Amino acid sequence: MCGIVGYIGKKKAEPILINGLLRLEYRGYDSAGIATMEAEGIKTIKNKGRVAGLLEIPETQKLEGTVGIAHTRWATHGKPTDINSHPHMDNQKTTAVVHNGIIENYVELKKFLNDNGYEFLSQTDTEVIPNLIHYYYEREVEKNEMAFLRSMAKAVKDLKGSFAIEVLNEDFKDKMFVIRKDSPLVIGKGEGENYISSDIPAILSFTKDFYLLDDYEFAVLSKDNIEFYDLELSKIFKQPKNITWDMSAAEKGDYADFMLKEIFEQPKSIRETIGARITKGVKTNLEELDFTKEYLNSLDRIYIVACGTAMHAGLAVRKIIEKYCRIQTEVDIASEFRYRNPLVTEKSLCIFISQSGETADTIAALKLAKAKGAKTIAISNVIGSSITNEADYSLYTHAGPEIAVASTKAYTSQIVLLAIIAIYFAELLDVAHDEIEELKSEILELPSKVEEVLRDTSKIKAFANRIFTEKNAFFIGRGIDSSVAMEGALKLKEISYIHSEAYAAGELKHGPIALIENGVTVVGIMTDEDLAPKTVSNLQEVITRGAKTFIVTNQELEHVTFDEVIRIPRISKYISPVLSVIPLQLLAYYISKEKGLDVDKPRNLAKSVTVE
Repeated sequence: MCGIVGYIGKKKAEPILINGLLRLEYRGYDSAGIATMEAEGIKTIKNKGRVAGLLEIPETQKLEGTVGIAHTRWATHGKPTDINSHPHMDNQKTTAVVHNGIIENYVELKKFLNDNGYEFLSQTDTEVIPNLIHYYYEREVEKNEMAFLRSMAKAVKDLKGSFAIEVLNEDFKDKMFVIRKDSPLVIGKGEGENYISSDIPAILSFTKDFYLLDDYEFAVLSKDNIEFYDLELSKIFKQPKNITWDMSAAEKGDYADFMLKEIFEQPKSIRETIGARITKGVKTNLEELDFTKEYLNSLDRIYIVACGTAMHAGLAVRKIIEKYCRIQTEVDIASEFRYRNPLVTEKSLCIFISQSGETADTIAALKLAKAKGAKTIAISNVIGSSITNEADYSLYTHAGPEIAVASTKAYTSQIVLLAIIAIYFAELLDVAHDEIEELKSEILELPSKVEEVLRDTSKIKAFANRIFTEKNAFFIGRGIDSSVAMEGALKLKEISYIHSEAYAAGELKHGPIALIENGVTVVGIMTDEDLAPKTVSNLQEVITRGAKTFIVTNQELEHVTFDEVIRIPRISKYISPVLSVIPLQLLAYYISKEKGLDVDKPRNLAKSVTVE
């Protein structure tokens, strides 16, 4: 998650770009940079740290150019450093690029460019883009605007992944070039000036008229004109859209609530969390860790410690670690872990999860584990947070800012990152190579399969309308599905205030079935073909007692009738929680909306629990 902004017009670009970056800083804030077209050529200034740090650099105030691009970074490839900050330039310093997204095949492209004489200064995926454009542009006979666009088009066709790209080139001092695929980019139309941004709010104070680019659409901007092209460089016509939102509403885009927006952002957050960490046929890339096979073999157990939704993410992944790494794994609630004198030693590895990185109990548990000699890993969504400063190692989900109190995209991103860690461990241990490769392939398919789940939510919304007045609900599942049941119950109670509980389906007859009465709702999750028949039997028992049933499954269910069945795509049971939780998130959301509640800010809850 990064933020990009651009300006071309008659005014000095620098203050407009800085203003835009400050409004986009929630998209990333570990480094920032700016490039403007000056009389002597392109001038870049970049800096590790917050956007405000750019203003402390004397050269920033000296920029006079009226054409410029800028970037605020959420690091994916390469640590937050001045060198890794955007904008990036080609070797000849003629083309500057800012980029939001992930270039999944940058390793192959980097090798290709190295073989053709190009050198790289940074560890980022972005630096291949200006050099690839330069490579193709050098082979054009005539150096004109269409030749440069052809070079961009050829470069873009080589890219795999997601991107929103802004480009400056010294041959075209009064032009700016942009293209996007799977990453947000909007163009604001002004009078004698035009703007570019990742999000509307960053430039809404300058204009209300916006062009929204579709995938693989180019725009060539001058101060008085914008021309649009498809990937084959045929001209296309686009109509601007007038935006009437105020600033606070615009931050939600077209969504009524941040929670709904964040649910629908999950394909992107998962894609960016995966990044270049896993590739089929290549060892998993976790440069943040320096573990060895000998170290992993020395472990007696792994602890995963977190609170609330993050703890549920740990439960969802425990079975992957135990299955493929054969290391005993315990999942603990942070507030309990720190007070039960856990059996942590130097032979323990402790993984701590916190979306904000500021959860007090989790930080305290981490300090306790370090004091007992264990190695510690922090998983957070916020760079530079307390938990990452305390841990021996830090890994980041790239879900982007999550504003709604009830976590959605952070949860699924945590599961994905934990699964990648498990694969990394398994590869170090030389375990089950073919099965690991298959699991990696399925993880890479997750973004498109999440999109499939989100394609039609009408049945979920209709069922929510049926049950929103109820006082109680129950969630059941077996194996990994049991952890999803816990997360579904938590989402429902968080934002709808309906009393909801989750149980391992096999425990129903050990007490909870006494609570089942006519009309009560039972939600069942079934994604494990070995366990689904047993869960079906448990559901038949609650149907007999008058329960309504809402089922999330990817199994073929015969000879039984449920009130509603939501079908999700087939996928490995070990990562099925990423898909099976989404209908439960939506069910909680739509019930809360039917009740007229504040979805994003439920009573008594805060986004980050920084006290006990």
